[in-house]
Amino acid sequence: MAENIIIRVQSPEGMKKIASTKRETAAAFLKKVAKEFGFSSNGFSIYLNRNKTGEILSQNKTLSLLKIKHGDMLFLFPSSAGPSSENMDTAQPHTSSSYPSFPSSSSSSSSLSRSHSAPQIQEDEIDQYLSKQEGKIYRNRDPQLCQHGLMGKCVHCVPLEPFDEDYLNHLDPPVKHMSFHAYIRKLTGGADKGKFVALENISCKIKSGCEGHPPWPEGICTKCQPSAITLNRQKYRHVDNIMFENHTIADRFLDFWRKTGNQRMGYLYGRYTEHKDIPLGIRAEVAAIYEPPQIGTQNSLELIEDPKAEAVEEIAAKLGLRKVGWIFTDLLSEDTRIGTVRYTRNKDSFFLSAEECITAGHFQNQHANACRLSPDGHFGSKFFTVVATGGPDNQVHFEGYQVSNQCMALVRDECLLPCRDAPELGYAKESSTEQYVPDVFYKDTDKFGNDITHLARPLPVEYLIIDITTTFPKDPVFTFSSTLRFPIENRDALGETQDFHSLATYLSQCSSSSSSFLDIVSDFHLLLFLVTNEVMPLQVRFSLYLSIYPHILFSHTCKKKFSLVLQVVMFGFYFYFYFFFLLLLIKSLYMYFA
Repeated sequence: MAENIIIRVQSPEGMKKIASTKRETAAAFLKKVAKEFGFSSNGFSIYLNRNKTGEILSQNKTLSLLKIKHGDMLFLFPSSAGPSSENMDTAQPHTSSSYPSFPSSSSSSSSLSRSHSAPQIQEDEIDQYLSKQEGKIYRNRDPQLCQHGLMGKCVHCVPLEPFDEDYLNHLDPPVKHMSFHAYIRKLTGGADKGKFVALENISCKIKSGCEGHPPWPEGICTKCQPSAITLNRQKYRHVDNIMFENHTIADRFLDFWRKTGNQRMGYLYGRYTEHKDIPLGIRAEVAAIYEPPQIGTQNSLELIEDPKAEAVEEIAAKLGLRKVGWIFTDLLSEDTRIGTVRYTRNKDSFFLSAEECITAGHFQNQHANACRLSPDGHFGSKFFTVVATGGPDNQVHFEGYQVSNQCMALVRDECLLPCRDAPELGYAKESSTEQYVPDVFYKDTDKFGNDITHLARPLPVEYLIIDITTTFPKDPVFTFSSTLRFPIENRDALGETQDFHSLATYLSQCSSSSSSFLDIVSDFHLLLFLVTNEVMPLQVRFSLYLSIYPHILFSHTCKKKFSLVLQVVMFGFYFYFYFFFLLLLIKSLYMYFA
């Protein structure tokens, strides 16, 4: 057996590999660690376990006597900073998180105590919550098959793992994709407990720093050449369910197509919660739709640069929301008398076109999913796509999708193109003098049942798509409870503008409405206008309201107390508003009589 060994040392700043030998003393090894991490000889401590047990002292015992083997992980803690084991184990959730804290089970704690190259990654709150859950699928005792007592367990009633394929296939409806956290449990299970698990992001680019040959296109070698990609249908998904809080959100979005016949696109704002119908599943709840500046026709959409994009993101964050996906329409009226639409997207045509897959991959790359198991600190994305299109019954249906991580890599590295005359086909670029593109393949089955590998030129985009169930709740939920309708932004083509005239019209309805003052101003589009309008921006004045609104949303007592505070904040706005129009009236009269 070779004497040379590699020892991994994890610190709050990251992990490093230390070359050593079995006969090297602990004192000599600690000097190497101090030199590698830049510590003094007494500025740190090293332990065998993450919970600060089994400290390695500076002594003349060899590493073999200390039972340190090749590939073992040691844990370094600086003496001055003194981070706790919990800080190195998992990122702490935000103090305002709505998820309860649960003690980690044996299975979940083993998956959390892995070695990661980026231990300081702040994961989403829902990811932190699910990583602490046991995730087991408990079954009741079968009265016919179970021949043991009430306290016993057998193969017919023992709890199942969250990634059990037979269980998922027998659900109604069957689940084709396990949840992402169930996939992590599958990787981190087994005898080694996922000791060497790392979720690597695919790269289609030539590795930099290779000095043995001229750069591409003059030279390339096996060290810097990216590997060929064989496309496989992804077995997991990052979001398991999409739920619109109520039908009003979708109906107001569809109003643009109903009135103009042109297609429309919008960004979905909401939050991620636990989806209890699937083990360790994630549900995306949509609370509002923001429609950016765009040019739409009956068969095309073109996005325009949005000067208010950053402000919208800031407002949504203060309201406890985030951008979770995007939605677009692909509707063609069939019979205007009965309101039916054509059923165009099906198994005989396509579900997502190649151009839409590329756009979805671009958005998913912009909203990468933070992950501690990835050396890059991110893996995949929770961002999703919703298509409003005709269904088999010729009514408007909402279909949810994501593209696979392989598609994200091809889009990120600019290796995938759409086909002009076949929307259901993509095309993997060929290498040129400007860019090296690895070979992309996909597998298919011939008429004899044999697996055949094809070059992805062209490529059926069905290999890149993951479908997600899109639902509406039986009991509607309203994050924004206003029953009045303030005009939606960027709808000038309909004659619906957000200006002070529309604001005055909206506020004039308040006198005839029995809603409380808080409910009246509880409109996402109204809040965007009040904060982003150029005449009287109220971003500073409304900062308090936007920050407190998520906490008072579901509390009737807080609503009563906060309504008075909000009216005081808005009183200055009312005075400013009417004073502004009084000045305009005086100026108009002066110019008329002059």
